[in-house]
Amino acid sequence: MNNWRTGLITALLGIAIFPSAAQALPEESRIPGGVALVPLVGINSTTAPQVSYGEQRVMVVPNKDAGRKADWVAVVGIPLSAEADQPQTLSLDDKTFGFDISPKEYEAQYLTVPNKRHVDPNPDDLARWKRESAEMKAAFTRWSEPDQIVDKMELPATGRFSSPFGLRRFFNEQPRNPHSGLDIAAPTGSPISAPAAGEVVAVGNYFFNGNTVILDHGYGLTTLYCHMSAIDVSLGDQLEAGDLIGKVGATGRVTGPHLHWSVSLNNTRVDPLLFIGKE
Repeated sequence: MNNWRTGLITALLGIAIFPSAAQALPEESRIPGGVALVPLVGINSTTAPQVSYGEQRVMVVPNKDAGRKADWVAVVGIPLSAEADQPQTLSLDDKTFGFDISPKEYEAQYLTVPNKRHVDPNPDDLARWKRESAEMKAAFTRWSEPDQIVDKMELPATGRFSSPFGLRRFFNEQPRNPHSGLDIAAPTGSPISAPAAGEVVAVGNYFFNGNTVILDHGYGLTTLYCHMSAIDVSLGDQLEAGDLIGKVGATGRVTGPHLHWSVSLNNTRVDPLLFIGKE
């Protein structure tokens, strides 16, 4: 078997495929904002099949379970907007694979944002954000198949988890989109490092996100870093785990210095803590 496939299984499906092995990435959690590991029963192929969830291609890895009923497993990011009473479906040519999810009620968070334009943007602000959103979407939907595979993921910064993933957010008492990442509070200037090998595919100063970097780790897995005080990488840089990305800051829509770290699978933001191996 090719080394990249072996590495990918060890990294992403260790707990499901090697039950006696230590925790690996990601942890399965079939809830909105979680990750589903879906066996592709009946697909006999020597190469990874191309599977879609909605309009997005999903990561597919070989199944090494000794008692496997499928040769391949899809690693699927589940949107926060997914409803538990609606069946979820993967598509492969004329075949479909269904899976169910459980409901999840995330807590509410109420924040006071000093810059009123970050709550009620003017037309120029909205036009800017539309351009920036298109740039970020291109990075999130990028598909690459690098030789170097993520074999673990570490936290990109050291600090208190000030806002967990999935919070139902209210800015100045106005409802906004749920929190799509993990906030790590740290002093301005604290280092931010790459949690795994990847390519820098977006760099910018964005209206809401402030100084921002996006890394592509391959196979539909990307990570986002926001509100930085300094960016120490350039577009196209190839990073290894632990390489410096930049520094914690308070740029964009913030109430204090912190890193907003987001993990995306198949252009779907999922809980980053599912990608942190547990001892």
